[in-house]
Amino acid sequence: MENIRFVLILAFAMISLMLWQAWQIDYGPKIPVAQIEDTSTSVKEDLPTANNTTEQPQTVEKPVTAPIKVAAAAPVVTVKTDVLALEIDMQGGTIQNLDLLEYPVEKDNTLVNAVRKMVGLAPAEKNRQPVRLFNSSPEKMFIAQSGLIAGSGSAAVADHHTVFSTQANQYALSEGQDSLTVPLTWTDNNGLEVTKAFVFKRGSYEITLNQTVKNKSGKDWAGRQYNQLLRTPFKESQGNILTAGMRAYDGGVVYTEKDKYKKISFDDMLDNNLDVATQGGWAAMIQHYFASAWIPPADAENHFYTKHLKDDRYVIGSYSPPITIANNTESQFVSRLFSGPKIQPVMEKIAPGLELTVDYSVLTFIGKPIYWLLNKIHSFTNNWGFAIIGVTFCIKLLMFPLTQASFISMARMRKIQPRLKELQERFADDRPRFNKEMMDMYKREKVNPLGGCLPILFQIPVFMSLYWVLSETVEFRQAPFMLWIQDLSVMDPFFVLPIIYGITMKIQTGLNPPPIDPVQAKVMKMFPLVFTIFFLFFPAGLVLYWVINNTLSIIQQTYITKKINAQA
Repeated sequence: MENIRFVLILAFAMISLMLWQAWQIDYGPKIPVAQIEDTSTSVKEDLPTANNTTEQPQTVEKPVTAPIKVAAAAPVVTVKTDVLALEIDMQGGTIQNLDLLEYPVEKDNTLVNAVRKMVGLAPAEKNRQPVRLFNSSPEKMFIAQSGLIAGSGSAAVADHHTVFSTQANQYALSEGQDSLTVPLTWTDNNGLEVTKAFVFKRGSYEITLNQTVKNKSGKDWAGRQYNQLLRTPFKESQGNILTAGMRAYDGGVVYTEKDKYKKISFDDMLDNNLDVATQGGWAAMIQHYFASAWIPPADAENHFYTKHLKDDRYVIGSYSPPITIANNTESQFVSRLFSGPKIQPVMEKIAPGLELTVDYSVLTFIGKPIYWLLNKIHSFTNNWGFAIIGVTFCIKLLMFPLTQASFISMARMRKIQPRLKELQERFADDRPRFNKEMMDMYKREKVNPLGGCLPILFQIPVFMSLYWVLSETVEFRQAPFMLWIQDLSVMDPFFVLPIIYGITMKIQTGLNPPPIDPVQAKVMKMFPLVFTIFFLFFPAGLVLYWVINNTLSIIQQTYITKKINAQA
């Protein structure tokens, strides 16, 4: 039948597309591996440029930098809050080695460990260390830099290559303390003093940076602040080949008034340098589940830029408009850094459009409502597995008119199958006549042979959107459901749900009218087995959706089939 052929072609096309994408990622052209070079001769290449020229002081007396005393055993300042642990490098006040304390890399499955113990195996080895977002190691370089650039005619000032001093080497948020300030200072001994203060808040992944410039140099000083993220591309775990083609975006993003949310991939940075000004906005590096974004003041016109550095490092950031600080006065530059999980309700409150870093691909217009509905149901159930079940009921209810018409058509089709078989035998040597007689029978019996295709067409984008929601939404990461399902974002450890899915699909296939063509009939019998194997590697949350969806379809289809048979 035509609708069966349509389903076969569609399934084959979807599998082929994902395999091709996986092949491209694993074996296609790759970004060259970073070569670690000595950058001591070009340390200024990573500074931002204004009008394509890095601002430097004009010919003036070069200030003498005061010798900075930093403890030899502690070249960095360590900071710990209730959700973050990080280091601030004394050279430039650069944030590095930032760990997300509430997000371990892997999670133990207590039931799996219990079963392994029963059969005499040791517990599965898991990496229980917190996720490291910023990293100072060369192969995974990812750091947050900031500083000041002097305007023409003004004395040089502290940038991210300048060595600062601090009063302590360790800072920690104490019990009952709501905020923590980490101050770094620098002076040129000629009247310029910069205080770089990082402010942390309890329960927050947002860091406020205040750069205060005190001018006692005897003349006006002009300059601007900049904030940037420097990163070397690296690969995460690739996963299985069936889902490898559907990986979340990993790269740069800018948000401007004109273009709103715009991805700037590493290839884009390699080809061209971004150069755009906008009111407010932000610049970010995003990855699976997590994001880091510098957010300059929303009431200022900020300039966003990207750079590709020669040792395969990539920079994305912004600089502010210049300001002038009169002698014997001071002024403050303010910016914010978000670095943490992509929780949409939290990010919406930090900056406009920041929640868009949760990337649902081209199906965002479907994924967003699905996430909203999941979040609403979760607020009542406090269990993401039950939220998925609730969303399945809602989607089924929304598509009820389509599925109802489809099941009625298939029930009528099943009823006339014996007569179609007779027609096929009668006109075995006259295919055109058989097709004509078959279409006439469809009209008399009010059967639509394509009635089963429309619901499938609607469910495929919903299925793909739900996949992205479950794969990209950090709330599902390591979220338990019940019993052995202790992480809805990974595959079922015992393959129970995929097997149940295969059984429900077998039952559902039995309720459908069998194809007249014996070849198609054999292919249809293989479908439950093929898709069971296909679903073994999908996230448990997604398989849970299809198990519930199939179960509801079986109930609905059984009722309609009995009703049609009773009418006959």
